[in-house]
Amino acid sequence: MELVAKTINGLEWTLSKELKALGATDVKILKRAVSFNGDKKLMYQANYLLRTAMRILMPIKTVEVNNEEELYNEIYKIDWSQYFTVKETFAIDGVTASKVFTHSKYVALKSKDAIADQFRDKLGIRPNVNTFDPTLRINVRIFNTTCTISLDTSGDSLHKRGYRVQAVEAPLTEVLAAGMILLTDYNGDSIFVDPMCGSGTLLIEAGMIAKHIPPQKFRQGFGFQKWKDYDRRLFNEVKNEAEEKIVDKLKYPILGFDKDLRAVKYSLINLAEASLADEIEVKRKPFQRLEAPEPAEGKGIIVMNPPYDQRLKEFDIEAFYSEIGDQLKQQFSGYDAYIISSNIEALKKVGLRPSDKFVLNNGPLECKYHKYEMYQGSQKAKIN
Repeated sequence: MELVAKTINGLEWTLSKELKALGATDVKILKRAVSFNGDKKLMYQANYLLRTAMRILMPIKTVEVNNEEELYNEIYKIDWSQYFTVKETFAIDGVTASKVFTHSKYVALKSKDAIADQFRDKLGIRPNVNTFDPTLRINVRIFNTTCTISLDTSGDSLHKRGYRVQAVEAPLTEVLAAGMILLTDYNGDSIFVDPMCGSGTLLIEAGMIAKHIPPQKFRQGFGFQKWKDYDRRLFNEVKNEAEEKIVDKLKYPILGFDKDLRAVKYSLINLAEASLADEIEVKRKPFQRLEAPEPAEGKGIIVMNPPYDQRLKEFDIEAFYSEIGDQLKQQFSGYDAYIISSNIEALKKVGLRPSDKFVLNNGPLECKYHKYEMYQGSQKAKIN
């Protein structure tokens, strides 16, 4: 079957690598998405094992529509009774980038009417809409005049891993955090440090990557589990195969720090939910006073999400970023340091020349994600 994995802007290439590792074929990078081919087992694996996917869609029809009547008619033509019964519920997610269809909610409304009317015309009764927990979630996307109707195999967004029960302001989404870590090539073979850990999302995603814990191990359910053709045995096989690959203990430490006592408390709570509290250490300490642990076998990774001075306020943001750069130079020799920020002017004040750059979206904010190689004598990397 043809499937589409949705993701965050900037993580398409990383997601395509994950899909190829699972055995997906005909993998194609799209905008904020990756299309691929696979069987039912791969669809289950994509939902359960992909760390950088937001949801997995199964396209069932692509048509040209030039007005609302054509949209209604094309959706009405699909035999919806093969996917759910009139006693079950459905929901529509409308997405549009079109001069003809300018409102996504109107696209969703017309699509909903077409499906409900088909049941009414056949059976004399309409199914109910349930936007929170439907039997079937349907995605209707219109680009210009091309309409793609897909079944949402995931249900809730895949960033909802199930372990985050407490959060400080402006937390990273789990998918973005996982993507940031995968872009470092971290796989558990080095020390990992998050000096501004907030709610602990980077720490937990790093721990799950290092121990090969499936990203959805703590999730309650998926959309495909409510479908008529759900294969419980096959999904249990997927979960059991993944469970066998989990590593008992971390090879090298994962360490988190934050100046905010509340952040430390929330991180510990979330780590406990992810069954990682006994292995990942979190302490209260500001980054400016942090002494870097000795890199394991000469390797260490530090990833940080400092305030951008937009949703979170930091006094004299440019001076703060300059302090980050000074601390990296003085304390973190032998580390690869990664910083994400939407504040480009402040990021320049780090005072180091990045060896790699990525563009990632953190919610509505376009961010730069910079890599700095802190080798011995890293002052050589300082911008002249």
